[in-house]
Amino acid sequence: MPARSATATATVSAREVYQLFRDVALQQSTLMRDDGPRWAEIDTGVVHVCIDGRRIALFKDAGELHHCLGCELEDGRVAGQDSWRGAGTDPLELLSVWERAQLLKALERL
Repeated sequence: MPARSATATATVSAREVYQLFRDVALQQSTLMRDDGPRWAEIDTGVVHVCIDGRRIALFKDAGELHHCLGCELEDGRVAGQDSWRGAGTDPLELLSVWERAQLLKALERL
């Protein structure tokens, strides 16, 4: 995800990113493709998406949504994997099974 700038002192919590994913699952926010390949175009690699203007990088491994690489909010705050250290702290791991399934459906429509 984007390199951390000297002016960005606050990071984005895993909970904040989880809430973005949850809002997509509940159809309260819009998921759009950002730069790069569409979800269906790659088997393994990075897919960049936007959720209501917030940029997120996701990693797809062997056709499966694997983990969140990072996030950049419109206020300039950024976070990456190093911001969410430890087991169970990736924002995707906070999703329920149903929420994750809905997010995957939205990704497949991109």
